[in-house]
Amino acid sequence: MTGFIAPIQRAAALFRAWKIILLLCGLLFVWSCRPEIEPRPGFSSLNEKEIDSVLQELDPSAQGLDSWLDIEVPLRRSLEYIKSKPETQAAITAYGLNLTWLDLRITVERLLGLLPELDRSPELLRQNFQWLELRPPSLLTGYYEPLLEASLSPDPDYPHPVYGLPRDLQIADLGRFHQRWQGQRLIYRIHEGSIEPYPSRRAIEQGKSLQAKAEIIAWAKDLVDVFFLQIQGSGRLLLPDGSLQPIGYAGKNGRPYRSLGRHMAEKGLLDPHRISMGSIREHLEKNPELLPEILYSNPSYVFFRLRESGPYGAMNQELTSLVSLAVDPEILALGSVLMFQAALPDPGGEGTIPVCGPGLAQDVGGAIQNHHLDLFCGFGSRGGALAGVLKEKARIWLLLAKE
Repeated sequence: MTGFIAPIQRAAALFRAWKIILLLCGLLFVWSCRPEIEPRPGFSSLNEKEIDSVLQELDPSAQGLDSWLDIEVPLRRSLEYIKSKPETQAAITAYGLNLTWLDLRITVERLLGLLPELDRSPELLRQNFQWLELRPPSLLTGYYEPLLEASLSPDPDYPHPVYGLPRDLQIADLGRFHQRWQGQRLIYRIHEGSIEPYPSRRAIEQGKSLQAKAEIIAWAKDLVDVFFLQIQGSGRLLLPDGSLQPIGYAGKNGRPYRSLGRHMAEKGLLDPHRISMGSIREHLEKNPELLPEILYSNPSYVFFRLRESGPYGAMNQELTSLVSLAVDPEILALGSVLMFQAALPDPGGEGTIPVCGPGLAQDVGGAIQNHHLDLFCGFGSRGGALAGVLKEKARIWLLLAKE
């Protein structure tokens, strides 16, 4: 009888073992199929080993920098802006981080002092700075300085006005009324004795309401060029005599920014996975009858001033190609010293260019919010080619001088 029971016991044990194995395999399968959980938004401090890993990837030459000394001038521009702020006033308060403008000033001054040594001793960046990684990874897009054909005097070949800042546009600092509105502004006009929102793009272009209130500083050949100029915030006018005239941001109507590409994708006019400035322009050129309604989908309207040089960012300082970044000042203050790592699309090919190097928070933008940063890609067609397709995940580190 014992000889009969033993095989049954062994078979039962083997069956139980297989059940456990199958259960574990099922759990592993379910676990592997779970969506990746992104870390909670915030700043995470890197240890020395992690910093050294990033230092091995640093290569400023990918940004067109021959030496760390090449960022001395843009760093001094950031320092000038930071020095205009009260030292004890909060500069960064995001995610429980409390940094004053003095903290940012010390960081920039420390980096300026180290620049002559960094080419041969990049480890100084570990020894002298805390590295705070912005998590989860950020979205990195690009903007550039466009070139558009224009005239500074009326000409039938240049029918589209480029407006200066309207005389009736008013701006109120809401932080003066209550601290909960600190950093917020109200853009408005007085109409028939009442405060009203400033007119939208549609109202401005259909009603011609600016003609008596704003100077026309130039006339452009192409309306789409004017629209892209408003998105980028600055550019250069190619005048009939072949000379170039810098033009820069002067203000906006305070209406929310709406993405033209996203609107066209929602209307079924563009493939949502292939949205770029090139695809937008191509569709509008092929379907000019759609142009007004599509442009009106973005109620935001930007006004300009003629400049002697540029382009200028929100600090009223010149921008540096592949170094200057537009940021959300609620997360990263203007003047912040950053490092960033991303794979930039190669404008001349199919691949990507790995970039890991310095970035300076020197601009803002209507569409730049939360963990979305915008990299200034330079001037003209090459800058536009990169900016038009750049939409990548990026690692961002905030540098803070150690005590």
